[in-house]
Amino acid sequence: MFKNMREILAHWWSEFTLQTKLMAAATLAVSLLMSGLTFWAVNTIQQDARFNDTRFGRDLGLLLATNTAPMLAENNLTQVAKFSHRFYHSTSSVRYLIYADQDGDIFFGIPYSEAVVENSLTIKRRIQLPDNYNPNSELPFVRQHLTPNGEITDVFIPLIYEHKYLGVLAVGINPNPTVAASSTLTRDVTIAVFVSIWAMVILGAVFNALTITKPIKELVLGVKNIAIGNFKQRVDLPLGGELGELIYSFNEMAEKLERYEEQNIEELTAEKAKLETLVSTIADGAVLLDTELNTILVNPAAKKIFAWTEESMVGKNVLHYLPPALTVKLTRPLYQIIKGEDIVTENNLENEPNYSPLEYRISLNEPSIRTLRVLLNKVFDQSKENIKGIVITVQDITKEVELNDAKGQFISNVSHELRTPLFNIKSFIETLCEYGEDLTEIERKEFLETANNETDRLTRLVNDVLDLSRLESAKIYELNPVEINQPIEQSLRNYQLNAKDKKIELSAEIEENLPQVLGHYDLLLQLLTNLIGNSLKFTESGGKVAVKAYKIQSQNTFNQVTKIRVEIADTGIGIDQEDQNAIFERFFRVENRVHTLEGTGLGLSIVKNIIEKHHSRINLISEVGLGTTFWFDLDIFTVDN
Repeated sequence: MFKNMREILAHWWSEFTLQTKLMAAATLAVSLLMSGLTFWAVNTIQQDARFNDTRFGRDLGLLLATNTAPMLAENNLTQVAKFSHRFYHSTSSVRYLIYADQDGDIFFGIPYSEAVVENSLTIKRRIQLPDNYNPNSELPFVRQHLTPNGEITDVFIPLIYEHKYLGVLAVGINPNPTVAASSTLTRDVTIAVFVSIWAMVILGAVFNALTITKPIKELVLGVKNIAIGNFKQRVDLPLGGELGELIYSFNEMAEKLERYEEQNIEELTAEKAKLETLVSTIADGAVLLDTELNTILVNPAAKKIFAWTEESMVGKNVLHYLPPALTVKLTRPLYQIIKGEDIVTENNLENEPNYSPLEYRISLNEPSIRTLRVLLNKVFDQSKENIKGIVITVQDITKEVELNDAKGQFISNVSHELRTPLFNIKSFIETLCEYGEDLTEIERKEFLETANNETDRLTRLVNDVLDLSRLESAKIYELNPVEINQPIEQSLRNYQLNAKDKKIELSAEIEENLPQVLGHYDLLLQLLTNLIGNSLKFTESGGKVAVKAYKIQSQNTFNQVTKIRVEIADTGIGIDQEDQNAIFERFFRVENRVHTLEGTGLGLSIVKNIIEKHHSRINLISEVGLGTTFWFDLDIFTVDN
């Protein structure tokens, strides 16, 4: 129980503020000091009064004993009584007078009645003398004792006459009334002062709580709310003076902080929106991780690359959602970066010893076949010392890899195409230079024709490369009215001999009275030449190649319009379905499938670029072994064009 009481008191005491504890301690010290001074003053006064009473009682007792001893020796009790009565009534300081014989039996006393004195033989009373009273001593014995009416001084005087001990006289002396009253007043005043001190302290504490402590607590609460970001906090207390100025300053500060926060929030929101817009528009995938490898930000490009759904990735460990091959590759370096360790990884690219250890290239088979370049960058705090996260940048370089492979194939093809005619030209010219006189005229002419043909072949190759470069540039071609039958007929004339040599039927089916088309004559001629040349190349002897042109009705956004459709159809080997989506790309060669090395793989890419310059598109229908049909639509020239 006492232990619980101590715990309750300790908890109660701990609830007070330091100011309250100091005030209570100071009040207790002042109270104790005042109480001590009061008790000291009272004791001093009482000691002085006791000393005066003792001296007065001793002198009075000696005087009375001296006068009554002869009367007692003569056994004249009447005179003793009269004298004692006069003496008793002459002063108010005497409380009682008691005469006792040698044995301590009382034979006379005041304020005892005379009847009692006269009948003293019938009433036997004894006086209880102190243990240390000496009847042989001539000096009186003095003591004090308390009564309901106050402290009484008892004086015991031996009655001796002519060296004979007759008995003892006991005199009781009343305390000094002035001193007693003063002592009582001092005690009352001390109690009043003690009570007043604590009353003032309590009133001061209440006043302090109402006028100072409460506002200060309100200010402390307001400061705490400000510290946690609640800038709407205000202190509404109608106070004046310095405390009122402090409250006014606090409210003004809170208002400024609130406005500053709103301004900052607007700026941060705007900056965040800009950042999110910027990140969302980046073509590369971006994933921001914290030090636990949990995602903080994922842009749409990263979601698309990894086929992540709309489910929020924020707060989830990225290693649980990456493709398995990429997870295996990145797990160790990610943890090494977080721990601040030096990253030592095996080079995952062959023949690239200088490849950065924070850059990785990996080929994935899921969710689709692609090649990725992954960059790991550390995110530091403001001091640039502590790592706060990691940024994973993901670049889909599938097209780049394919383009590099295509370029490599193109270089290989072009090198072969260039090397073969150059070798032939050099061989025939060297032969003519060294053995020209030994050759017949026919042989020399044949050698020169071969060199000329090989030169034309080189020219075509170079022209194809230049044409493709020019078409893929930003150059704008002016489109004019063109009679579509003219480039068709010219293209057919160019290939008549070639078709005749291969025993291929080359024909044209052109609808009569076709309107002019909006186009570029030279580009259309090159387009038709490439398509007819391809058809002849991949059509066997006895086959057919036909060019058709006719009007069609096409539906646009608002109404139907008339266009001219041009078709180039052959009965050649056809194009496999898996190649049909790739044949218009640069450097792609269908002839690789059929084990030929003729051409550069640029013809159809040139065709695609030409038709796009005419704001149209090239289409095809093909079946392996049956043939292929290419077709495109051209706008009709009108005055509005």
